[in-house]
Amino acid sequence: MRERSCDVAVIGAGTAGLAAFHAAREAGADAVLIEAGPGGTTCARVGCMPSKLLVTAAEAAHGARHAGRFGVEAGPVRVDGRAVMVRLRRERDHFVAGVCEGVARIPASARIDGRARFTGNDTLAIDDHTRLGFRAAIIATGSSPAVPKALADLGARVLTTDTLFEIADLPASLAVLGGGPVGIEIAQAMARLGVAVSLFDPGTHLASLRDDGLAAEAARIFGAEMSLHLGSTVTAGAVDGDGDGDGACLHWTDARGDTHSGRFAQVLSAAGRPPNVRGLGLEATDLTRDEDGLPEFDARTLLCAGAPILIAGDANAERPVLHEASRQGRIAGANAARLVASGREAVAAPRRWTPLAMVFTQPQAASVGTPYDAEDPDLVLGTVDFGDQGRARIHGENAGGLRLHADRSGRLRGAEMFGPECEHLAHLLALAIEDGLSARDLLDRPFYHPTVEEGLKTALDAIVATLDGA
Repeated sequence: MRERSCDVAVIGAGTAGLAAFHAAREAGADAVLIEAGPGGTTCARVGCMPSKLLVTAAEAAHGARHAGRFGVEAGPVRVDGRAVMVRLRRERDHFVAGVCEGVARIPASARIDGRARFTGNDTLAIDDHTRLGFRAAIIATGSSPAVPKALADLGARVLTTDTLFEIADLPASLAVLGGGPVGIEIAQAMARLGVAVSLFDPGTHLASLRDDGLAAEAARIFGAEMSLHLGSTVTAGAVDGDGDGDGACLHWTDARGDTHSGRFAQVLSAAGRPPNVRGLGLEATDLTRDEDGLPEFDARTLLCAGAPILIAGDANAERPVLHEASRQGRIAGANAARLVASGREAVAAPRRWTPLAMVFTQPQAASVGTPYDAEDPDLVLGTVDFGDQGRARIHGENAGGLRLHADRSGRLRGAEMFGPECEHLAHLLALAIEDGLSARDLLDRPFYHPTVEEGLKTALDAIVATLDGA
């Protein structure tokens, strides 16, 4: 094996890994980036970008079909599934190429290709060609899609987000397992593109919505476009037909305990993405690990317990969204450099960002800040019903609602929403919460008319009125 050493070894060239590598280098550390996979980041290759390309195609089809409500007749809509997927891959490859070009600009002396595994608290083996000594290491290995054991016999009939965007054409029918952000986005997009979609989830709340009223509204709206099986568990899957690719037969138990079966051209597993920590040789280190093998770490410093190793991005499963992965990467890289230069006492614990998450369905869903707790007497709730909101009615997107809450001082704490333009409403509220604004402060800001943002005033007014009347 070739022998070499460095200050900071970064395992993984995804969003978190790249941010960590550059942060460590900017802090003066000799950093080395190790990459085993195709690169290009999860977001660009199999996540945010290709899924939004599919969603956008679906929105175009849906808009054309429903243009008649505005007095515009578009005629029969025909979806060319092959053309949809060709454009998706072309644009996806453009985004991936941009990431790869950035990686290629990193000096070859600072990059190692291969799969890394720990052989101790300060050494890595990369495939069978390099032994790398380090003073600090960063695990930024990302995550991979989970496939339930019930689907083990279905082979290529099971899709994940790692394989979905490679299909040549849209399937005639699709079973989606999982109603979280990824599952519901793809399920609605496929349904709007003409695929017969059935969605299965053992829970009752789609799109990660917590509020019962918003969740019920989401089930009503999504249920009009696909077959929903909430409270249902898929128990088994078998090859349908003679085994040459004719599809899949699923068996499931519904919320009442009754059993059912159905046939689908393909099945999408959207049952989460566990961290990629298996095969890293963590057992060769002194890291403290939980029952799933995930290292215990400080959520602010990202430093693991037991060794000079940090963990960032999807690999730590703490906040698996891109903007958080990028920030965590920067924190981990800077802290790794501090660890090398001055030891553990120099590691920084930056203030955490306001949590922000979105689901790009129609209507959109989003959550900001801390969740609302109806049992907490120190929280005040203000609500918005988008059913009769002016700009929402103009666009024919008047459905859903928003739940905004503040503490007894009036300071905004969090919100959950399901409705039009939630990506913009959520950003606005995230900035307000991050800046420590009160409901009264935000009411004193300009709201242009007519905008969906204007609807926030209803919730803010309600909070202020409650506090004034207390």
